[in-house]
Amino acid sequence: MIIIENLFKTYDTGIVKVEALKEVSLTTQEGEFIAVMGPSGSGKSTLMNILGLLDRPSAGTYLLDGVDTRSLDEDQLAGLRNKKIGFVFQSFNLLPRLNALRNVELPMLYAGIGISERRERALAALEQVGLASHSAQRPNELSGGEKQRVAIARAMVNRPSLLLADEPTGNLDSRSSYEIMALFQELHRQGSTIVLVTHEPEIGRHAQRIVHFLDGRLVKSEKVGQPLDARQLLKEWVEQKGVRE
Repeated sequence: MIIIENLFKTYDTGIVKVEALKEVSLTTQEGEFIAVMGPSGSGKSTLMNILGLLDRPSAGTYLLDGVDTRSLDEDQLAGLRNKKIGFVFQSFNLLPRLNALRNVELPMLYAGIGISERRERALAALEQVGLASHSAQRPNELSGGEKQRVAIARAMVNRPSLLLADEPTGNLDSRSSYEIMALFQELHRQGSTIVLVTHEPEIGRHAQRIVHFLDGRLVKSEKVGQPLDARQLLKEWVEQKGVRE
């Protein structure tokens, strides 16, 4: 799925050169769920931008589904990105003037998919994340957790090979965080490959493997012996709070 070899990323500010990534090598298998952790400035976001084909490395190799991204021009990168990658962001990045259904339809619009198929697939994606009844609501009418579920539906609607999530629970309360992680784990069980950036150790333990970054280097990769079960944690939270699920 992902093969990165000896990756470097250097930003030249004109005054000083900043090495954001140094000698990073990482391989993921199809259907794997990985959490990327590290302090601020460790290179997590830079790695995510490169994995998402939003930025190019200064040196090294990045293969996505066997495609060497070094040989692609900007249009080819955009096409591969739209076809192969789904994005989920901390800030949701929903368009405020569009309702949930139209927001989910957007990636298919860019892919040139016809209106009837767009509508059918968007509704199915919203149903999958439990928001079919909210399709006509705009982002300002949704809770934070609901906005993130719409964002996940949008990320998955083009059936990408890779789902990238950057701090997807960072703006959410505990209950919504458990709900979102339960959804990611369900997508993983269905075969999705997921790379999730987080600064929260508990969130990272929902993944199969955690890779740790420090000062631009991948310093440790560890398997999670028994990943946390978000559905069970949500159930326990509901019972403890004495509220209905």
